[in-house]
Amino acid sequence: MRKIDQLFEEYGESHQNQTNKFIHWICVPLIFWSILGFISIIPAPHFCFSYFGCISIASLAAVVLVSIFYFRLSAVIGFIMLLFMLLMEHLIYLVNIQTETNSWIVFLSVFVLSWIFQFIGHKIEGKKPSFLKDLQFLLVGPAWLLHFILKKLGIRY
Repeated sequence: MRKIDQLFEEYGESHQNQTNKFIHWICVPLIFWSILGFISIIPAPHFCFSYFGCISIASLAAVVLVSIFYFRLSAVIGFIMLLFMLLMEHLIYLVNIQTETNSWIVFLSVFVLSWIFQFIGHKIEGKKPSFLKDLQFLLVGPAWLLHFILKKLGIRY
């Protein structure tokens, strides 16, 4: 069995309840987005692109490092997650320019509320979140959701 399949299987063990799964479909991407948002407000030089907006060196480094994790598991998942993170970075840029110095409040609110719902989901499930056992499951969660989409579309990962 490939490592990615083992990770998905282990992650899936504590995500069997339909309510918990539903909560994860909403909250996992929001948590991922809010973490990238926090990174975006670290004072650092920015690169600006005409259609994309701007991305900080800190954000770019985070996207590259996380992409390496995903690409080591699967080229397909790595590529799609890279595109997903770049889309998230664009949305983060829009929040940052709209809220100026208060974007951290948006990111913090989304982060806290999403985690509250995640823990409610796991309370309903009756199982602890996977990341309490292994921190890499914080990155496995978004890819685990993506693998369901890929399976539905008949795309091998």
